[in-house]
Amino acid sequence: MKIIISNQSELPIYAQIREQLKEQILGGQIAEGSTLPSIRQLAKEVGVSVITTTRAYSDLEAEGFIATMQGKGSVVLPKDNNLLREQYLLRIEESLSAAVETARAMGMPDEELVAVLRNLLKA
Repeated sequence: MKIIISNQSELPIYAQIREQLKEQILGGQIAEGSTLPSIRQLAKEVGVSVITTTRAYSDLEAEGFIATMQGKGSVVLPKDNNLLREQYLLRIEESLSAAVETARAMGMPDEELVAVLRNLLKA
């Protein structure tokens, strides 16, 4: 697990941590069932306050990516949980929306775009 904080980013530090952890979970770099570092440990590794990492973990828990259990730490939830499924659907919708915008910008007919999607689904 790698977290890189950028002072040039417009995102607050807690949001940078949250987004990087979320991307690593969605991308499979952090497997479901994995235990995340403790809040204190992550704060020390990244060089930020405990309050900052607490906020990042709280947000991830509220979004359904992790569950925090007293004395056991924070664990990545299975991908079949409803909140996480919604995050995946949102990601798919955003990607497909971008593809539709690109296709329309180049004047591609809808049928051709659907054919491209079907080919990708077969692969």
